[in-house]
Amino acid sequence: MKRLRITGGTVVTLGPDNRVLPGHDVLVEGDRITAIEPSKQRTSAGETPIDARGKVILPGFINAHMHFYSTFVRGLGKAAPSKNFVEVLRNLWWRLDRKLSLEDCRYSALVAGIDAIRHGTTTLIDHHASPGAVRGSLDAVASAVGEAGLRASLCYEVSDRDGAAVAEDGLAENAAFLDRVADAPDGRLHGLFGLHAAFTVGDKTLDKAVELARSRGAGFHIHVAEDLADQQHSQETHGLRVVERLRRHGVLGPSTICAHCVHVDGAEMDALVATDTMVVHNPQSNMNNAVGVADLFALLGKGVLCGLGTDAMTTNMLEEVRSALWLHHLNCKNPSVGFVEVLSLLLRNNQRITDRLFPGQLGELAVGRKADLVLIDYVPPTEFSGNTFLGHVAFGLSQAAVDTTIVDGEVLMQGKRLLHLDEERIAARARELSAALWERF
Repeated sequence: MKRLRITGGTVVTLGPDNRVLPGHDVLVEGDRITAIEPSKQRTSAGETPIDARGKVILPGFINAHMHFYSTFVRGLGKAAPSKNFVEVLRNLWWRLDRKLSLEDCRYSALVAGIDAIRHGTTTLIDHHASPGAVRGSLDAVASAVGEAGLRASLCYEVSDRDGAAVAEDGLAENAAFLDRVADAPDGRLHGLFGLHAAFTVGDKTLDKAVELARSRGAGFHIHVAEDLADQQHSQETHGLRVVERLRRHGVLGPSTICAHCVHVDGAEMDALVATDTMVVHNPQSNMNNAVGVADLFALLGKGVLCGLGTDAMTTNMLEEVRSALWLHHLNCKNPSVGFVEVLSLLLRNNQRITDRLFPGQLGELAVGRKADLVLIDYVPPTEFSGNTFLGHVAFGLSQAAVDTTIVDGEVLMQGKRLLHLDEERIAARARELSAALWERF
C-alpha cells in the first residue's frame, strides 16, 4: 500500500470542529488519512515524503454545480447578442450543446479537469447536456474524470426542448449511468438524475424521471428559478410556482440539488426546508447572466442547506467564494454582512452536501477520511489561527498559488506540475475539436 507523509505544513482540518495546526504532518496510506501529528521532519521506511513547509494543507475544494460541456465556448463570438437569460440559452448554450460530439464531451471534461487540479478542486458535481450525442455521453465524461484522477457526481440534463426522442434518450442515459455506478462501485464516481429546468420539462417527462430515479434511490440535479422566466412559465402553464410543482411531482428531497434558486419566495423556501432539499448558489454566473441575486440569507435563515458552485464560470472555488462575498456586500449595501455565512458555503456546507453523495468521506482532514488534499503556498503575515482563518481565506489564501493536489492518496499535481496528464497534447486536441465545433455552431 502506498504511503505518503506530507511534512511540516500548517494543517487546516475544516469540518465541524475546524482546527489550525502549524508544523504538522499528514500521513496517508492508500486512499485514506491515517494520522495528523506534530511534524517529525523525517519519514519512516516505505513513506514517500512531500515537503509542505511554507504551505497550508487543506481538504480538496468541492464545486457543487458545474458544466464540463461548456469548456469549448471560450472565445466563441458567433452567438447573437442576448438581452435576457432566455436569449442567452437560445442564442448560445442550446445551439452549442446540440452540436457536441462524444469526443467533444470527453475533451471538454479533460480540459476542465486540468483547470480543477490546478486550482485544488478535487470533487465536482456536474450537470451535462449534449442533445446531439446523448447516449454514452456520461461514460465519455466519466472516462475523462477517471483519466484526470478527480472525483465527480454526474448526470444528464433531461429536457423536452429538443423533442420526445431526445428526452427519452436523456432518461435512458441517466438510468444507465446510475446502474453502471451501482453495479461497479467506484469511490470517485457518483450519479444523480439530471433535469434541465422546470420550464423545459413537461409533466409526463417529469413523472418518468421520478419513477426511474426512485427505483434507483437517486436524487436529482436541476436548475430552479434561475431566472424569472422559469417562474412565469410555471405559473402560466401549470398554475404553480416552480418549487411547489417539483414538490408535487416528487423531485425534492435530501438527495436533490436545486441550483440557483434566485427567484424563490418564502413559501418555496419553506418547501425546500420541509423536504431537506439542497440549494447551490452560483454568484458569478448569476451576475454574468444578469438574472438577479439569490436571497441567500433568507434561505440560510430558514435552514436550507446551501452550498457553492460555479456553473462553469471557473473551477477556482476561492475566486467564487470571494465573488459571493462582494456580491452580497453590494446587494445588501452593507460591507460587514454575511462574512461567516458566505465563506461557510464553500468551507463547511459543500462538505455537508457531498456527505450525502459520498457519505463520511470528503471535505475534512481527519483520520479515516479520504485523502483529498491541496497544498497552497502561503506564509501568513499575521496571526493564522481558527479565529483568523476566514480573513486569510478572503484576503490572502484566495490569491495564493496551489502547489500540490491529491485525490484518493494519488498525487495529481506537485510543484505546480501535472504528474499524469499531458496538458499540451490535451489542449492541442481540444483546439482541433473546438474549431470543428465552432464551424458547426
